[in-house]
Amino acid sequence: MALPYVLVLYYSRNGSLARMAKEMAKGVEEVAGIEARLRRVPAVSTVCEATEPAVPAEGSIYATEEDLRHCAGLLLGSPTRFGNMAAPMKYFLDSTSSIWISGDLIDKPAGTFTSTSSLHGGQETTLLTMALPLLHHGMVWAGLPYSNAELTTTQDGGTPYGASHLAGTDSQRELSETEIRLCRAQGERLARLALKLQA
Repeated sequence: MALPYVLVLYYSRNGSLARMAKEMAKGVEEVAGIEARLRRVPAVSTVCEATEPAVPAEGSIYATEEDLRHCAGLLLGSPTRFGNMAAPMKYFLDSTSSIWISGDLIDKPAGTFTSTSSLHGGQETTLLTMALPLLHHGMVWAGLPYSNAELTTTQDGGTPYGASHLAGTDSQRELSETEIRLCRAQGERLARLALKLQA
């Protein structure tokens, strides 16, 4: 029998969110009896004829509706775009009406994570706005509790609303040790909650 999984679903343009997603997955897989499933959403184009290949050339494969429908929990990551999630993530979520109608996500735990080029570039508003469609799906949103001591000492990313990363103006800054610990803590927390809520 297949293990339940936490879907770690993200959009990444410059790699920061992909790196965060991998750390989240490591946190999930610290918990026995559940696994992480890494998926991403494709970019969207203003040119109607432009399409992404069905299978990306590198990195995680694209998410399907079934990946989302059957998850035991969800970690949703997007870079900040003017204090909100990026258009590709919004586009993907806007296409999930059939899951909303079926109620397949009701009572499953969810968390959000993000990355910005500046420290006060809208991390918390992005995390909150990503939570809104999840709440409409009936999911139970979970952030990071202050039992994670890094939240009181961080000099870069990390919020009680979810893990975050300060990527720098060139988007090339590596994840700090604090950011990595918070990503893993959030992944582990979601995995534990998913198992408890399934039971």
